[in-house]
Amino acid sequence: MEETGQTVQETPKVQAEQTGENGKNVGMPERETMELIMESRSENEEFARVVAAVFASRLDPTLEELDDIKTAVSEAVTNAVIHGYRGQEGKIYLSATAWEKERLFSVTVRDEGVGIRDVEQAMEPMFTTCPEDGRSGMGFSFMEAFMDRVEVVSAPGKGTSVTMKKKIGR
Repeated sequence: MEETGQTVQETPKVQAEQTGENGKNVGMPERETMELIMESRSENEEFARVVAAVFASRLDPTLEELDDIKTAVSEAVTNAVIHGYRGQEGKIYLSATAWEKERLFSVTVRDEGVGIRDVEQAMEPMFTTCPEDGRSGMGFSFMEAFMDRVEVVSAPGKGTSVTMKKKIGR
């Protein structure tokens, strides 16, 4: 690609697995999992939200439920890019699980960035570490509004993991 002056970008990797009762791959799975590894670039936010929505679609959600999932994933990935890596290069890991029988969707967005010193404070509405950039501090609030459960695990220098769950078709 040197002739055209274009930069080759690494393609995000997606891996999926179907697991039955005994942990073996089977035809009609009890749960399905998917993993995605991508660079911490803002343009990958749209890709992550679409991949999560397509994966969740196996549970036959409503359009509103799909929009909820896409919005929550978008916020989590954006937080990883902006706050986790602060514009530096790094990997974002997205993993999702769909439990067909329970009609439950779970998605985790994880980074290996700077981490969060005080998770409870970070989850307060309007709290932001980047007020100079015009950030609203509503990312976690949106995640909590659109998903049934949000769990954040983080430590300074160790990155952040955000796990969100949603029951489909209540």
